[in-house]
Amino acid sequence: MSNEAQIELVGVDKHYGQFHALKDISLTIEKGAFVALVGPSGCGKSTLLRSLAGLESITGGTMKIAGEVMNGVPPRKRDVAMVFQSYALYPHMRVAENLTYSLRLKGTPKDQALKAAEDVARTTGLSQLLGRFPRQLSGGQRQRVAMGRAIIRHPKAFLFDEPLSNLDAALRVHMRKEIRALHDRLGATSVYVTHDQVEAMTMADHVVVMRDGVIEQQGRPLDLYDKPASRFVAGFIGSPAMNFVPATVSEDGQGIVLDLPGASRLSLGRSLEPGRNVSAGLRPEHLTVTQTQEAALRLPVGVVESTGSVTYISSDTDPEITVVVHGRSPLSAGDTMGLSIAPENIHLFDVESDRAI
Repeated sequence: MSNEAQIELVGVDKHYGQFHALKDISLTIEKGAFVALVGPSGCGKSTLLRSLAGLESITGGTMKIAGEVMNGVPPRKRDVAMVFQSYALYPHMRVAENLTYSLRLKGTPKDQALKAAEDVARTTGLSQLLGRFPRQLSGGQRQRVAMGRAIIRHPKAFLFDEPLSNLDAALRVHMRKEIRALHDRLGATSVYVTHDQVEAMTMADHVVVMRDGVIEQQGRPLDLYDKPASRFVAGFIGSPAMNFVPATVSEDGQGIVLDLPGASRLSLGRSLEPGRNVSAGLRPEHLTVTQTQEAALRLPVGVVESTGSVTYISSDTDPEITVVVHGRSPLSAGDTMGLSIAPENIHLFDVESDRAI
């Protein structure tokens, strides 16, 4: 990655009639970066990607690609390549023809186009499939052809719109690695839209979390995990999701009392205003099952689910507390479990604003 900006958005707005889809979006994407736009359905991430591609026109702000202002520039002149979840291959064309389609439109000589297709086929593992039609390919192979068709153009940026959502779970994991490896080999600039935060965390250098048309937080994946700026980001990043428990700061200001059976007290390792109402965030993987008598929390067990390597334990409380245990657990429904957590792993959020404290 260089420090040179490949994509710059400043104060970008998008309205659909009365609906404000993108609100004052400012974002800089460096050349060679892999950036994931992530958030729930309707948060604006696909609208932002389509605006970059020129498939949507923005209502306000400035959008630059490779230093050039793109406001009003048609898609074909933006020199970006988009990969959709639907593959969008031409069914009557063989793989080689699908790959070379954009070059042939530009008038590239046939032999040059074919050589480019062979080079891209080697990069994407399609060399044996150039003579096949899309109907003769698996889902993963079709997705590779769609990516190959984008690569052959050497665009200024690759735009991925949930490209793996049609694939089964095992193939998704495999294709995640392939796309990231391809990005690194090409030194490309990639913007990747997904609703799957695990995809975003594992693939991207920089994650942009969106909500209701605004950027809620952006940064390196593990920074978002360690220091979420709001309860929304804390709940969205991490799997299983963070537990949230209403709590009150203790009288000495050094701990919190959780609104759970036994009014359990957790030490904070910092001082807060006594009596303040807060929302405590406890990640399932940061809770440790301990001997009941020495535990900060003592909760009844509701459900125990084991996958063999990992066990998920849910408490029989409201709110429910989920705990992740590596390996197996002797606990079963109806038992009492003791839990502890290190003070530095307790996240606190303001009840009114949902912002991190």
